[in-house]
Amino acid sequence: MSQTRHRKGFNQRTKAFILTMMLAILMLALYAFGLLISEKAVSTDVLNARQPPSWGHLFGTDNLGRDLLLRTIKGLSVSMTVGIAASCISAVIAILIGIVAAMGSKFMDGIINWVIDLMMGIPHTVFIILISFSLGRGMKGLLVGIAATHWTSLARLIRGEVLQLRSQHYIAVSRRLGKSSQWILLHHLLPHLAPQFIVGLILMFPHAILHEASISFLGYGLPPEQPAIGIILAESMRYLSSGMWWMAVFPGLLLVLTVLLIDRVGENLRTVIDPYSAQE
Repeated sequence: MSQTRHRKGFNQRTKAFILTMMLAILMLALYAFGLLISEKAVSTDVLNARQPPSWGHLFGTDNLGRDLLLRTIKGLSVSMTVGIAASCISAVIAILIGIVAAMGSKFMDGIINWVIDLMMGIPHTVFIILISFSLGRGMKGLLVGIAATHWTSLARLIRGEVLQLRSQHYIAVSRRLGKSSQWILLHHLLPHLAPQFIVGLILMFPHAILHEASISFLGYGLPPEQPAIGIILAESMRYLSSGMWWMAVFPGLLLVLTVLLIDRVGENLRTVIDPYSAQE
């Protein structure tokens, strides 16, 4: 019976691993293709402005005659670049704060928990707008705003995991053997925290992309000359009333599809890394 369950869990994890690799390769290919698109490929062509979807332009053209498919993919790569950078910074902040909260004094733990509750009580969009506006908008303000608002959930998860690990017998044995807190952190805690860190980082990524798109859409993020998804959607709002639906529908659908695929990668990776989830 246990052997059958083990085989079933193994097969589930194997399927999840294969699906994860396929989705990850698809996302990397889309990202790389967006980076390789030249400025000339999305240059203005007034004679072909506002053309509906066709075989020559699958997503149609925008108000300046630029191919909307190529511009959307290029804009998506810009949004993904911002999301990757912000997620990495935020994940590092989360693991550092989570470890400090769990291994520090009760006073420090109380302060950090209060800050986490405060941060989670403020809508992310409002907080990012305030930070971005105070830093002069643009890429810098957007990165700082997203990185400063997305670490709370992962930090709380890391804190709980460290508190649980500290009560394990092998940690007590290491302390009795004279091992320092730094040695225990490097050899016992960090290897156990690595799966939570990786999965948390990936699951943070789609939220960062959506916030980048929404802030840029509202005009507080990337400058208008950047071909980001939020900028493309903001420009399309002027022409929806004229029946040019393709300017908003296709970029929006590609953004939602990308976010869902990245989120699926994170969920499958959790199944691959965590053996308990494979038995569910």
